[in-house]
Amino acid sequence: MSPLEIIAFALGVTNVALVVRRSLWNYPFGLVMVALYGGIFFEAKLYSDALLQIFFFVVQLYGWVNWSRSMADAGEVAIERMTGRARFAWLAGAALATIVWGWAMHRFTDAAYPWWDAGVAILSVVAQILMSRRLLENWLLWIAVDVLAIGLYAAKGLQLTALLYVIFLALSLWGLLDWRASERRLAVA
Repeated sequence: MSPLEIIAFALGVTNVALVVRRSLWNYPFGLVMVALYGGIFFEAKLYSDALLQIFFFVVQLYGWVNWSRSMADAGEVAIERMTGRARFAWLAGAALATIVWGWAMHRFTDAAYPWWDAGVAILSVVAQILMSRRLLENWLLWIAVDVLAIGLYAAKGLQLTALLYVIFLALSLWGLLDWRASERRLAVA
């Protein structure tokens, strides 16, 4: 357990707790967290997760702008839902991307657990995009990511990061319930 992992852990808990509360302040914490985890995962030879942090950094910036606009328009960060067709398309795309990325990591790198890591990475990409778009379904994917990531990081000896994903799992469940309750309140208003 490195000092950087401890700092990234604390930033991660803060970031996701603020996302659950739909606070724009989640983004500064998230930007620093993903920068730190990029180095941590590269050192652990979890290359998919290391590259994912670059993507997260960019999408965090996009989400910050998108959430700011929603807040300006609605007075709070508004929540939306996907259509059934959109859900199917995103899941099918994620499955295909996981297969392709896992194969590439297996074939061309010395990645540890290339398929498992690819699944965590690709589902995280999709969940992050959906979260940036304020779509409720992001929490369902984050729950799946958290379950997969707990085992992966424990297997790689990243115990504190595995614990972080246990906390993320609890926060994702809270986020799903909280966002659903907020959606119901806005529908009644």
